[in-house]
Amino acid sequence: MGLLSKNDTLNSEFIMLGFGDLAGLQIFFFGLFLAMHLVTLAGHTTIVLITLIDSCLQTPMYFFLRNLSTIEICYILVIVPNMLANFLSRSQRMPLLGCALQMHLFIALGGAECFLLAVMAYDRFVAICNPLRYAVIITRALCLQMLTLACISGFALSLILTTLIFLLPFCQSHEINHFFCDIPAVLFLACSDTRANEIAVFLVCLLILLVPFLLILLSYAFIIAAILRIHSAEGRSKAFSTCAGHLLVSVLHYGCAIFIYIRPKSCYTPEQDKIVSLIYTNVTPMLYPMIYSLRNKEVKGALGRLLDSYNQMRQRPATR
Repeated sequence: MGLLSKNDTLNSEFIMLGFGDLAGLQIFFFGLFLAMHLVTLAGHTTIVLITLIDSCLQTPMYFFLRNLSTIEICYILVIVPNMLANFLSRSQRMPLLGCALQMHLFIALGGAECFLLAVMAYDRFVAICNPLRYAVIITRALCLQMLTLACISGFALSLILTTLIFLLPFCQSHEINHFFCDIPAVLFLACSDTRANEIAVFLVCLLILLVPFLLILLSYAFIIAAILRIHSAEGRSKAFSTCAGHLLVSVLHYGCAIFIYIRPKSCYTPEQDKIVSLIYTNVTPMLYPMIYSLRNKEVKGALGRLLDSYNQMRQRPATR
């Protein structure tokens, strides 16, 4: 049955149950996750600003980091404001097309982030394994091409995935036991045989998640081998410090995503998925700026220079 022939489905709404079973703690969780959301936005916005303003950070590595933070800002804005509203109500209605749009943007931005993390691993691979040719290989034109390809791939695969899911008939309950229109939660409501769709969804998820992750692991296999060949302990430490933040972010990002999406519909457990999704959409994005700034002397130095400039600007009127 095609989507266009199901007028009742097109005109229907989904009901987001969210965290209605935590009525006594909803205000507490609203305040907690609102604070986390603001910290996350502040952290990523700071990275975008300092990598734009500071002349020492005009390199391919920080170009990719800036765009990663930009994608992350858009990514959390698609999910978190709606989640916060859900904390204040027992249920929230969302039109089917609104649900499809949220899913599409969530997958597209998440997919673009997955591909961009793989691109960043390639950048570190060239920097560590072929440093003398780094400037020749990683040009500004190549950076723009790889960024464009990562974003187009994310949005194209997301469109395919979202279409596959919303072609299914939702003829039973339209209550989604989640705080956003996530793939497993919506797929769980389909009342027809979804095996073909599940296989297609699984294959698309493989392209978005496993292929970039395997490329990252391959890059780091070569990077670790190159680091071990460095004779001085200081050189090994410096080389590893440029990669440690990216590697940790990649493990956090792909670990949660693979757990949620690379599995059959029969293994879906709503409560467990909500907890993992809370971590995936709130906790890990908040940690990323901290990981990059705490492990990176250049980012900390740029932040210090930015704060010094701000303090000097504040003091100038007082000295007149």
